[in-house]
Parts: sequence; structure tokens; C-alpha cells
Amino acid sequence: MGPLPRTLDFFYDVLSPYSWLAFEVLCRYKNIWNVSLQLRPTLIAGIMKDSGNQPPAMLPRKATYLKNDIRLLGQHLQVPIHFPKDFFSVILGKGSLTAMRFLTALKMEQPEMLEKVSRELWMRVWSRDEDITQPQSILAAAEKAGMSTGQVQGLLERISTPQVKDQLRETTEAACKYGAFGLPVTVAHLDDQAHMLFGSDRMELLAHLLGEKWMGPVPPAVNARL
Repeated sequence: MGPLPRTLDFFYDVLSPYSWLAFEVLCRYKNIWNVSLQLRPTLIAGIMKDSGNQPPAMLPRKATYLKNDIRLLGQHLQVPIHFPKDFFSVILGKGSLTAMRFLTALKMEQPEMLEKVSRELWMRVWSRDEDITQPQSILAAAEKAGMSTGQVQGLLERISTPQVKDQLRETTEAACKYGAFGLPVTVAHLDDQAHMLFGSDRMELLAHLLGEKWMGPVPPAVNARL
């Protein structure tokens, strides 16, 4: 019997494009490395408020860089990511509270669907420039991921309950306690220590911490299927 898998907590918000990039790389490696990947839906607005941080796109030069950076990273990581046409309305105006509450309820009730539904929500907002704030938009994403209408509607009815609200708040607070000032955040639990890594570009360092082999953002076993 080999060593037990090391736990990786991945804190993310579907409003964050870099969260999607990190998510896909981690999902590719979760069955290659000896890890247990725990997806933890988090509210990025809560982290920004708690840390006093500001969205990078609020600065014009950073916004210009961000667009090109995301385009190039999408090509490099083989993720179909595209900037929304009305970025400030979609990202800074509408937010992601409803979507992240839905994913929180999903994790509580049907965690086996969390990866697929999260991906479909990212596809909507960051690939097809579609809404993720309205119930019918979340329904469409979840159905595309393989859930039934009844299952989705049942979860949508739960997103305003104290249990779901409290869980999302607790997860966001947990990320803050690890030192989060934005998303994504990956926390590797190794030898009674928690190593917090910020961003989508720390995967090679994560492999080093885990003592695992880094084979690039698209490892051969995955590349053969793409």
C-alpha cells in the first residue's frame, strides 16, 4: 500500500479567469500526482474586501496587459478562454454571488458534479460571453454538465438558505486565513504544514513541493486525448 494522497485545497471563483486556467491544469494532474484535489467554491469579492485588494483591471495598463496575458495563456494551456466584450459590466458590475452560492450548494449535495458544472460556468462567462447571474443561465450550464432540470431547480431553491450562505462565507474566510488576497489559491497540506500558492503559474512549484514530476501544463496522457 502506497503513501496516502496529499490534500490540495483549491479556492476559486468562476469570475476569475486565472482560476479557470489553474483549475484545468490541476484537474489534468489530479490522477497523475498522488493528491486528493478538493474544489472549494469561494467568493472573490469577499477576499478582495477582506484583503483591501483591487481588481487588476481597474488600472488601465494592467487591463491592457491582462487581455493579452489571458489570450496567450489560453493558447499555451489549451483552454478556450476569451475576454468578455463588456468586461467591466460582466466582471465588476454583475459579480458571481449567485453562481458561487449555487456551486456551494452543489458541493454540499452533489460534490461529484462540482468539476463539470464549474467548468460549464467558466465556459459561459469566459469562453462564450454568456450570463452566469440569472437562474436560467445557471440551469443551462448545469444541464449541459449532465444534471437534470429537477436537480438544478432543487439546488437553486437552496442558494438563499442560511446553510449555503454560511458555507460560502466560511470557505471564503478560510481562504483569507491562509493569506489569500485574490484567486485562485491552492493550499498544499504537507507534513502538518499548509503551503499557500497564489495564481495559475505556480504549478511547477507545486510539483516541487509535492515531490512530483512536472510535465508541462498539458501532460502527455491528457494531450493524447485533446
